[in-house]
Amino acid sequence: MDLKFNSSRKYISITVPSKTQAMSPHIKSIDDIVVLGINLSRFNKLTQFFICVAGVFVFYLIYGYLQELIFSVEGFKPYGWYLTLVQFAFYSIFGLIELQLIQDKRRRIPGKTYMIIAFLTVGTMGLSNTSLGYLNYPTQVIFKCCKLIPVMLGGVFIQGKRYNVADVSAALCMSLGLIWFTLADSTVAPNFNLTGVVLISLALCADAVIGNVQEKAMKLHNASNSEMVLYSYSIGFVYILLGLTCTSGLGPAVTFCSKDPIRTYGYAFLFSLTGYFGISFVLALIKIFGALLAVTVTTGRKAMTIVLSFIFFAKPFTFQYVWSGFLVVLGIFLNVYSKNMDKMRLPSAYDLINRVMDLRKSRTLAQTV
Repeated sequence: MDLKFNSSRKYISITVPSKTQAMSPHIKSIDDIVVLGINLSRFNKLTQFFICVAGVFVFYLIYGYLQELIFSVEGFKPYGWYLTLVQFAFYSIFGLIELQLIQDKRRRIPGKTYMIIAFLTVGTMGLSNTSLGYLNYPTQVIFKCCKLIPVMLGGVFIQGKRYNVADVSAALCMSLGLIWFTLADSTVAPNFNLTGVVLISLALCADAVIGNVQEKAMKLHNASNSEMVLYSYSIGFVYILLGLTCTSGLGPAVTFCSKDPIRTYGYAFLFSLTGYFGISFVLALIKIFGALLAVTVTTGRKAMTIVLSFIFFAKPFTFQYVWSGFLVVLGIFLNVYSKNMDKMRLPSAYDLINRVMDLRKSRTLAQTV
């Protein structure tokens, strides 16, 4: 709602946005949920759930496969920033197309805010893509699962927050899992480089900050997802273009990709398209079933991505990956539980003892009879 006051003419103008303006363009209205042309409102809840889960798994598994496939192209690893440049260009085009399909095409968020968001987005995606030149893909995914750690550190040192036992335990499990996974990777991977760990850690910190900035900006200015995508990625595109030009990294990357455009630009287009579609189903999942179930589904998707990575791409394997991965999953569960304690009430030790005693009494009674 916008209020405009004018002391000279003494009038008040009140503007109330329509439902289609206030809602995400991925989800058209409260009663009519349309994702990629599929009207989910026509199906029952169970069918909606399976469609959303299928969309998340299909598009994001293809997204992860293509990301690793691009970096498996011989000689491509030094050009992670150029891949991010191409990805930002495609995301800007997709956002522009989607923005044309909604009624309200005005830019609501100030340009200065978009410049900050674009900078953080460049750091998140650019550093993440570049880290694949130094790390195994499963190691990168494990790190991306642990965004809670920099969020908690920032909350403690910047805002003076205090966290409960579940949050601290979650961060501890994630930290131990990351350390164990990284040590395993350094032991079995012949091309392990600590630079990759630094890059993905910095990307994780930027990702932890950008979520809060985006959420605050979108709620404050009532902006749509397509507006956020268009302006943040288009400004980020300019940032990366200037950076590559100043560092003389643009020419060699263009020359390399032009030698095999199908395996470079073709893969990059599909990589960007599947990532853009995947977020549509995640948003629908959150809208219909809530964030708790969405986090559970996306965590399962990341676990499946790691498994498929070992299946489709030859790489060393050790069972330390499995145990450290379980620690990270346990940390994710504790984090989700701490945020939804009212919905996820786990039985106490006293309740478990009483249940065991009741079960024994019933068995004894049954034997007596």
